Amino acid sequence: MKEDKTMSIPVTKKALFWALSALTILIFIWLFRTVLTPFVLGIVIAYLLNPLVKRFSTKGLKRTTSTVLILTLFFLVTTIIIVFTAPIIAKESTELIKALPVYLDKFFIQIQPYLGWLQERLDESLGENYIEDAKALIKSNASKLLSLSGGIAGGLAAGGQAIIGFATTLVLTPLVAFYMMREWPLITQWVQDLIPRHNEKVFNNLIQQIDRKLSGFIRGQLSVAFLLGIIYAIALSVAGLNYGFLIGISAGVLSIIPMVGSTLGLLAAVIIAWFQSGELSYVAIIAAIFMVGQVLEGNILSPKLLGDSVGLHPLWILFALLAGGSLFGILGMLLAVPVAAVVGVLAGFVIEEYKKSTLYG
Repeated sequence: MKEDKTMSIPVTKKALFWALSALTILIFIWLFRTVLTPFVLGIVIAYLLNPLVKRFSTKGLKRTTSTVLILTLFFLVTTIIIVFTAPIIAKESTELIKALPVYLDKFFIQIQPYLGWLQERLDESLGENYIEDAKALIKSNASKLLSLSGGIAGGLAAGGQAIIGFATTLVLTPLVAFYMMREWPLITQWVQDLIPRHNEKVFNNLIQQIDRKLSGFIRGQLSVAFLLGIIYAIALSVAGLNYGFLIGISAGVLSIIPMVGSTLGLLAAVIIAWFQSGELSYVAIIAAIFMVGQVLEGNILSPKLLGDSVGLHPLWILFALLAGGSLFGILGMLLAVPVAAVVGVLAGFVIEEYKKSTLYG
């Protein structure tokens, strides 16, 4: 009987091999982090659109033709959305930064009659001029934000590494997405061939779990967040809320983390509505927009787009985004969710194996 050499490899050597493999990947990302962004973006877009390419390819179209059509439509729609929304967002952001000191004045005026003994304690601990100090701090930071936003265009016009990187991303991202979408079956087959034969079933099961989590987030949660942002932005703008478009889009983007976007958007919109009108009826209308949005999300958007897919826990997504952003910036935030999905699945697998072992029993 022929000995299975793979079974004779010690567990410590297997663990060392996978640890060194993970370390090699981390070193690669760290060394080339400045050039990886368009490649990661292209891979994310390819993963997002691959089901559409597969569906069209099965209806008689060649995969290359399907890829070109779907990718062209995707970037065309994306460009149209950016062209129409970017000026509105920039305008409302500037106006909101300028209005922050005014809102702060109104806030202190409205709460001052209710402070009572608390105000005396604040005067003792923070000084009598703490209100003026707080307003001065916000005004100074607001001016910094304005100068920063105003300097972006000048910095881009002046050229340099930033504009080169931006242009490179614009050019390379569609190119990477095209090749990844066209070669997706070959790439998945190549990955399948790298899986250790003696653990093929285990690896395939783990890959399927990771794919379910990623598809639940990228194809599901991102779609839900995008639609919610459009709904909130249009509804708040129609309702006449100051900075309504900005608040709506921001709430949609933050809805990538379930409940976070809607909650923060609701708070911001209600506060602005109160300062804007001072009428509870108007505040109720603004709050109702978010309530309707939650009903649509829970009964229509999420069931249709997410289905029964097992996503990632909101706290785990939040931690991954913050950690990825602090380590690698924008690239880290793009890699955060896939890494979180992989780590989550592997952690669950390790816990299951531990509970089956003699260490647990």
